[in-house]
Amino acid sequence: MSSKTWNNLTRGVVRENPVFVMMLGMCPTLGVTTSLQNGLGMGLATMFVLMMSNMVISLVKNLIPNMVRIPCYIVMIASFVTIINLLMEAYLPALHEQLGIYIPLIVVNCIILGRAEAFASKNNIWYSLMDAIGMGLGFTLALALLGGVREIFGAGSLFGVPFLSQDAYPILLFIMPPGAFLALAGLIMVFNKIVGAK
Repeated sequence: MSSKTWNNLTRGVVRENPVFVMMLGMCPTLGVTTSLQNGLGMGLATMFVLMMSNMVISLVKNLIPNMVRIPCYIVMIASFVTIINLLMEAYLPALHEQLGIYIPLIVVNCIILGRAEAFASKNNIWYSLMDAIGMGLGFTLALALLGGVREIFGAGSLFGVPFLSQDAYPILLFIMPPGAFLALAGLIMVFNKIVGAK
């Protein structure tokens, strides 16, 4: 694997993590991460759309007139969001119900449109795919960490399996909206401290 490929793959996980470093995609990050399962589901759905849209945009970038490129990108992204929405509704109905309106909102997620405009429209399909995988992994990692922390502290469970005794009381604040902000702030501090130390 070349250094450029490796750089494209790892950039989104660490140095340019969409959530912990660039502060992008805050709406689904704060809205759906009440559990580890929801965080993973949303992260993987976004990663699928990011990979497919980056590859297609990279392939057709020279065919799209400059003045209509953003509307064209949105139509392509919306097509992949519709596919993942229908697949989740058919095969993962419980998760689909939990994520709700946040699945269609992937269309306007600034991570996806930003990578389409800043990277896929200027690079070949291989580098665009590696960039999408890296950014998708970074986003999924952030949502899974946040969802896991909130579920552990707020519900005393992980993947819906309780691990606290009946006498223990979880901190319900963590599964409420203010808990999302507190948990995210703590994770951002820890992540940036670890990454900044390298």
